[in-house]
This record gives sequence, C-alpha cells and structure tokens, in this order.
Amino acid sequence: MDNMQAALELGQKPVGRLLWQYALPAIVAMTASSLYNIIDRAFIGQVVGPEAIAGLGITFPFMNLSAAFGAAVGVGASTCISVKLGQKDYKTAENLLGNTVTLNLIVGFLFMVVCLLFLNPILRFFGASDATLPYAREFMIVILLGNMVTHMYFGMNAVLRAAGKPRHAMYATLFTVGMNILLVIAFVWWFRWGIRGAALATVTSQSLALCWQMWIFSDQRELLHLKRGIYKLKANLVRNIIAIGISPFLMNVTSCVIVIFMNNQFVRYGGDMAVGAYSIANSMAMVFFMFVMGMNQGMQPIVGYNYGAEKFDRMLRCLWQTIAVATSILLVGWALAMLFPMQIARIFTTDETLLQLSARGIRLDMLVFPIIASQAVITNFFQCIGKVKISIFLSLTRQLLMLLPLAYLLPLWMDLDGVWYSMPASDFGSFAMTLPILWWYLRKLRTYGK
Repeated sequence: MDNMQAALELGQKPVGRLLWQYALPAIVAMTASSLYNIIDRAFIGQVVGPEAIAGLGITFPFMNLSAAFGAAVGVGASTCISVKLGQKDYKTAENLLGNTVTLNLIVGFLFMVVCLLFLNPILRFFGASDATLPYAREFMIVILLGNMVTHMYFGMNAVLRAAGKPRHAMYATLFTVGMNILLVIAFVWWFRWGIRGAALATVTSQSLALCWQMWIFSDQRELLHLKRGIYKLKANLVRNIIAIGISPFLMNVTSCVIVIFMNNQFVRYGGDMAVGAYSIANSMAMVFFMFVMGMNQGMQPIVGYNYGAEKFDRMLRCLWQTIAVATSILLVGWALAMLFPMQIARIFTTDETLLQLSARGIRLDMLVFPIIASQAVITNFFQCIGKVKISIFLSLTRQLLMLLPLAYLLPLWMDLDGVWYSMPASDFGSFAMTLPILWWYLRKLRTYGK
C-alpha cells in the first residue's frame, strides 16, 4: 500500500481498527525496546556488578536530554506531516521530510560536540560519585559519538508512522532490538567489554536500522521520498516543527532535570545503591509505560489527520479508546509490581542490599501507576492537534510543578522513603489537574469548533 492510500484510510477506516493498525506495531516496537533495556541492565548488573548499574542510572538524564532534542525534530515533523497529509498538501509534507533530515544532522552533531567537551562535569552534576563516574563516562562516550545516528534513526521512525507505514517503523525497531540483544551478549558476556560493549551494541544496531529506513525513503514510487530540493531549511517549516516539537522537548528536558535531581536525592539519602534501585524501578515501570507510548504513537497520525480534515467525532473516538486501553495496560503493570517486586528485582542483581532497596522502590514508584495513562494520553492528544501551550503545561505539571518540590520536601520528614513517595504523589496531583483541562477543551470544541 502506498502513502496516498494509507493517508486516505486515516479519515475513512473505522477508528478502532485503525487505532490497532497503527498502535500495535508501535506497541510491539516500544515493548521490544523496553525489554532490550531490561536485558541490557540485567547483563550489566549480573556480569559487571552493582556499581555499573548505578553508573548506568546516572546516564538516564543524558539519554533524556538527547531524546528531548530528537523529539523536538522527530515528533514535531511527524505531527506536521500528518496534518498536511490530512489537508492533502503533499508538496509541503515532502519538504517537511527533507527538513527533518537536515535538522536531525545539525542538532545531533551539536549535541555530541558540546557534551563530549564537558562530559566529566556534566556527569558529576548528574549525580556521579567516584565509584560510578568511570562506568557512566565509558558508556556515554560511545553513545555520544553515535548521537547523530540515534537522532536520525528516531526521527525517521516517527516520519514512517506519519507517512502511513507503522509496520515499517515496527520492523526497524524490532531489528534494532534484536540486533542489540545479540551484540550485547557478544560484547558484554562473550568479549567482556563491559559497559562500553553495551553502548557499542546500541549504536551499531541503530546504524544498521537507519540504513534500511533511508533505503525506504529513497524509493521514488513513494508519495514521500528523498530527492533534491527538499533539504534546504525553510523558516516557516522549521518554525512549525519546533512549535509542535517544543512540548515533547520540554517534557524530555524536564525528565532530565528531574532524574538529575532524583539521582542526587537518592545519593544524599541512600547512597549509590539507592541510585541503582531507582534505575531498576524505572526499568520496570518503563516496560509498561512503553505500551502507553506505543498507543500514543499509534494515536498521533489518526488524531492529527482527522483534526486537519475537521472530522472531530473520529478524533475524539480515537482519544477515548486510547485512554481505555492505556489504563488497562498500566493496571496489569501495577498488579505485578505490588505482587512480585522481589522477583522482578532479582532479574537485575543478586546483591542483597540492592535487592531489598529495589523491591521496595518498585512498589512505591508504581503505587498509583494506572492513573498515569490518562495524563500521558491527554497530553499527547493536545500535542497532536497543535495545542502547544496546553500540551506544554500538562507536560510540566507532573514533574516541575509537582515532583520537584515534593522530592525536596518529603525527604526532610521521611528520609529515603520521602524520595520514593514523591513520585506517586506527583502522579496523582497531575492526574487531578489534567481532567478539568480536557473537559474545558471539549466544551470549547462543541461550541466553536477548532
């Protein structure tokens, strides 16, 4: 099926079938990616040691910061492409594709250079201690050297989904994950290259997947394809990409700030092992939250297209179905976290101290897990329809307005438990703020349209 037919289906096919058609490949891809992260951390924890997994936790802010710049381009461009396809403005959609390539190269290169120049001070600021700094530095040098590939890989996957090729995006991710796992086994377990081997496996697998993505977009039979004349940056297109992408950018930057702060709080109140437990608890939560991210990715082209085509009933039907499925998924994750925290922690480590900290951390981190689904989906909904200010506000609510002050204040009374309890408390508070905003927008939509 070519891009034209796939784009037209976004406004015609039953919403339920369409949502699963787009969301299922994204869910499979995102879940596979999260499982890879678990396998990666498990190998590092079991083969290299508990200090290495704590060092890996220090790199989370770096990964979030890199993802922030990638999302500003990839998500912004894919949303703009979806809307333009809904408006049948195919020439602009193609120029957006070319500008996406150029922006990813520029942003990826600048991020790599700046971070490599100041790597040690940045890692210290992120919470690295004398014990964890060597592991974090060794991992990030390789990741940063491959940063341009990473940005381009994620950007092209987002455009594949927007262009009506969700299965191709899934295949790219599945290939990356499968190759990653094989290379981690070879580099970390067989060759004993340690944490550097895990980073090298990530960059190598993404590079191979990117080659395939670019081959797809080189096919001139496709509605959207790479050709001369589309790579020169155009101010109006760049402004539109950044205007949409600023919301996920700020969300990821905020995540970076929060993880930095949380790492420092965990070091202060619990030491390096508490940072390791935070890393393990985050890995568990992300396995299930990746399902929600997959649903959001599946929702994005459907909502964007139908908003552009002014088919608001289909747009809202997609929103409600996404919320229902996402909530059900996180409910399953919550049940597993409450019932089997110790068994989950044993996947990552055999160190008894880290086991106890991680098991308790998993339960506290996911205490109100199911309600996160609505907040995440609604925030993504406003991003998909170009309501940037609302999306930014909702993105910042949970982390900056809720989590940051709670993570500072609660430990003053509750010590290490206060750091853990700040996460479910902020989840509940942001959920309570999101619903009234959605209700207000729906009333406005019924009265005035867009």
